[in-house]
Amino acid sequence: MNSLLLNLHRRTVCGVIVLVVVSLGIADTAPAQQSRTPQWLRQGFSIKVSHRRDNGEMMQLVDPILASVQRSVVQVTSGGRPVALGTIVGADGYVLTKRSELSGGDPIRVRLHDGRLLPARVAAVRRSNDLALLKVDADFDFTPAEFYPQQPPVGSFVITPGRTGRPIGIGSLGVLERRVDHKGRLGVVLGNSSNGRARVQGVWPDSGADEAGIEPEDQIIAINGQEVFNSDNVINTLRGMFPGESVQLTILRSGNTMEMNAGIREFGVLQESENDSRVNGPRNVRLSGFDRVFQHDTVLDPDQCGGPVVDSSGRVIGLNIARAGRVVSYALPSSLVLPEMVNMLQEARGSAN
Repeated sequence: MNSLLLNLHRRTVCGVIVLVVVSLGIADTAPAQQSRTPQWLRQGFSIKVSHRRDNGEMMQLVDPILASVQRSVVQVTSGGRPVALGTIVGADGYVLTKRSELSGGDPIRVRLHDGRLLPARVAAVRRSNDLALLKVDADFDFTPAEFYPQQPPVGSFVITPGRTGRPIGIGSLGVLERRVDHKGRLGVVLGNSSNGRARVQGVWPDSGADEAGIEPEDQIIAINGQEVFNSDNVINTLRGMFPGESVQLTILRSGNTMEMNAGIREFGVLQESENDSRVNGPRNVRLSGFDRVFQHDTVLDPDQCGGPVVDSSGRVIGLNIARAGRVVSYALPSSLVLPEMVNMLQEARGSAN
């Protein structure tokens, strides 16, 4: 078979040897040559071979690994649209998810693995790591996920399950635990006016300040009802605000006082070029300000954060918390999630009694 070129690639994935057959020129082989080709090999040539790590064959391969979390992942909706995944952490209906994607005041609902859509409410929050604990009030046998506190080495495969328990992404662990300081900015350049008040000298395009309508020469005289005097006061007050949060500003403009709400945005995103934004695609509103995260290269959508991430043995090693780039995903490690979860459950259950 001179016109038939075969390459056999031996790969080991999650302890399983996978043989991938790549064919070149089979369509041009003569009928007589094809007839001498074994039936199993001809059938193999009809399969479109994909070199993507998350191709259909790979997804089927890792599917059994996710049996332990098959009923522990939910979809969270806010304002009638999907905003995040959630991880069931209490048999009595408690779900851990990503806080900053929840719209204040909008109804929250949770869709279970079997498709049922149930109302939920926020029972506890931890701003420092962007966590929210939801309570689903329903007579249902919830299956909590079990977090495994040890982390696999760099280069290990990690798998993200979806609401139905099927894998939605496969990646590799690229960076071990580290702190990610928050880089939230209002989006103004500040100075001081002649009376010592904080004066806006410039506004970053597409920032929260820009969208709120802040203009150069505006004076910021209060934040969330607390009076501020100079630019240092404003900066120190805003340092406590995370990306995705909103602040109420009292502005003095041409002798008139006005109130406006402005969002805190990721400064790194504000600095990006149009091409950078196009490559990275949509991301979560909060990408920074976490005590500890590990980084993996699974390609996730922003509304696929909040659910568990598991290792190649099916153990939950963390909770996906942010899509920071096209192939940069952050996850809170289980060693951080566990104490936060226990504390939040105690708070929620205590307030319910």
